[in-house]
Amino acid sequence: MQQSFHELGVSARTSQALAERDITIPFPVQALVVPEALRGRDVLAKSPTGSGKTLAFAVPIVERLDLEARRPAALVLVPTRELAAQVTEELEQIAPHGLAVASVYGGVPFPAQIKAAKRAHVLVATPGRLNDLLQRKAVALDGVRILVLDEADRMLDMGFQPQVDRIVPRLPRNRQTMFFSATLDGVVGTLARRYTTDPARFEADFAAEQKSGEVEHRFVPVTPENKVETLARLLREPGTALVFVRTKRGADRLVEKLARHDVRAVAMHGDMAQGRRERALRAFESGRAPTLVATDVAARGLDVENIGQVVNFDPPEEHTSYVHRVGRTGRAGRSGVGVTLVLPDQQTDVSHVARRLGHVEAYGQAGLKVAPARLVYSGRGGRSRWGSPRSRRKI
Repeated sequence: MQQSFHELGVSARTSQALAERDITIPFPVQALVVPEALRGRDVLAKSPTGSGKTLAFAVPIVERLDLEARRPAALVLVPTRELAAQVTEELEQIAPHGLAVASVYGGVPFPAQIKAAKRAHVLVATPGRLNDLLQRKAVALDGVRILVLDEADRMLDMGFQPQVDRIVPRLPRNRQTMFFSATLDGVVGTLARRYTTDPARFEADFAAEQKSGEVEHRFVPVTPENKVETLARLLREPGTALVFVRTKRGADRLVEKLARHDVRAVAMHGDMAQGRRERALRAFESGRAPTLVATDVAARGLDVENIGQVVNFDPPEEHTSYVHRVGRTGRAGRSGVGVTLVLPDQQTDVSHVARRLGHVEAYGQAGLKVAPARLVYSGRGGRSRWGSPRSRRKI
């Protein structure tokens, strides 16, 4: 039998704030984490992006903080600006009156962020910008009683471990630490053990209604001459599309080229000011620009619903990047399509990625040799396919 938040030990006030957002039944990660976190225990949680883990730590934070405590009393470290904004919004929607939440991240001026950080009970921060504030002595962390590391695996992937290692020693040792990651193996596991004390360890998947839908995987051979034209044809399909490119300049150039093919698209990458990034994301989410062209770093932390297809304009270099990219579609039970455009000199590298995913046996002169009932292969222009409906699979 499913429990309510109140039955997990959440106060009537916070339960009502959740109910006003039509959140009444906890997702698996919330049901596991919240009771132990409310007791003040350290937590290690292995949980995928989009599984509801933000509320798993947001609820205990707003429940346990003393409004009279030294500020900030809670610190949430996240890998990207976009995730910082999303976490801040979640916290603000359930915070009691008088509890201040602020976020600090790069791409915006310092003065306003410094002022907000000094007033905040809960500070949501990217490691780089928080280190900048610490070096300026603009914020102190000796009052922090709750530390959350959200999407810790991505923080390490993005090279933030040195910054995190400089931040954590500034916190009180008798704090509560909640550590969330899609994996707890290897370096991530070592970091988790270093920063927690006698933690409760949980592993949670998506709730049934969150489960991924079927994703159709296509590998489309192209030439330098027809690559953009092939992409434009794909993007004329109804629905929204997320297109991945390798470089920041490549993202801007591709948006310009797509405009010449009457395809509305916006770019998103790390060199853009935060205001531009937010405007691009709003245009994409609203459908005013049905295509978002992004680099890997800019796309990390994005949680956009109803993405119909993901296109690897520049193929990823490893299978984990492929899974991360294509995992942006086929979410919450909906189906999706992952398309990879493959130039002749990229066939060998892409075959390695595909083989790791169990899709492909090898490349031949004519393209992909297909493992039975595993892959949908699209020829030039997407006119021909090999495979069967059973080739659709979840990732």
